[in-house]
Amino acid sequence: MSGGRLLSGRRACLVLEVNRISPQRRPQPGTQAAHNPSIFDPAATRVALPGGPPMLQIVVDTEEEFDWQRPFDRNSVAVTAMQSQYLAQQLFTPYGLKPTYVVDYPVATTPESVAVFAALLAADQCQIGAHLHPWVNPPHEEAVSSHNSYPGNLPAALERAKLTALTEAITASFGVRPLVYKAGRYGVGPSTTALLEELGYLVDLSVVPFSDFGGDGGPDFTACPDRPYWVGEPGKLLEIPLTRGFSGRLAGSGLAGSGRGIYRLAGSAWGARTRAKGILARLGLLERATLTPEGVDFAAHARLVDAMLRQGHRVFTLSYHSPSLVPGFTPYVRSRRDLDAFLDCIKRVLELFFERLGAVATTALDIRRYALESASVATPR
Repeated sequence: MSGGRLLSGRRACLVLEVNRISPQRRPQPGTQAAHNPSIFDPAATRVALPGGPPMLQIVVDTEEEFDWQRPFDRNSVAVTAMQSQYLAQQLFTPYGLKPTYVVDYPVATTPESVAVFAALLAADQCQIGAHLHPWVNPPHEEAVSSHNSYPGNLPAALERAKLTALTEAITASFGVRPLVYKAGRYGVGPSTTALLEELGYLVDLSVVPFSDFGGDGGPDFTACPDRPYWVGEPGKLLEIPLTRGFSGRLAGSGLAGSGRGIYRLAGSAWGARTRAKGILARLGLLERATLTPEGVDFAAHARLVDAMLRQGHRVFTLSYHSPSLVPGFTPYVRSRRDLDAFLDCIKRVLELFFERLGAVATTALDIRRYALESASVATPR
């Protein structure tokens, strides 16, 4: 599960604010050895893509159904929502979009859900990646807890064993080896990069720009670049951060540091007391949003995309959780009316990109290929 303000609750990981955790429990930029480069490296080599229209990919966190407000449960492994994925898929097909369904272990090992995506894969209408939810992914050696729900918090050997089991399950079920990874709860850690390279992954999608999940034991992404970059040596593992950014009159100002500085201050104890984030957004000064139909309305999407285009972004990712296509399975869609609004939001975002902005449909692996073909790289910020 990974799927801004979105919603409060221990599973609504895009909503966790900037509460710090102790340094020893957090990946620190620059501490990995040269053979284990860090996803968290603020000096990573950013990709310089050639000019052109914006590119849009679809990434779906394809996972089991569970109660987001209750503790994690190894027995919650139902995947009935997979039968409803056509509701969004039929919106993507006319634009030539091939969603990357990053699937977790219950999805990859349940025949009914495998059949859904195997058919799309055979028709060349999707790509399959991996999504690690440790609490429902063998081997089950760790205690089930919030801390251990972030894969990167596990001992390296256990993270490796779980990711290996997931990779092998996907390969066996779909006949393709996954090359794209998105950590459940965005939970990459100090060992993740080496594990991904060892298992042959080419793209990671786990970074959430301008976000710190430390209050729940998760990673701190505040130092990470907010656009595609190479993790370690250029040409190996490509990081494509989730599309999250700032709009408003202060979004691109030097004072705001592209929104980081002021937003961090607004997230402090003083900012919380004064409700500074809400005031900044209502005044049109600074608003943080994520490109997702989950808890973000179309007007916020339009503001975000316009601001990011002016800031020089070209790669965009529309993302959501697969269970949101059935009322009652996620906090974002509780009724049929919510579902209709959810699908309408996707439709309007696609119209914005393809009918107004002339966007190009793309995938994570396409973006990596463009990056490899690019003759130059951007100067790190």
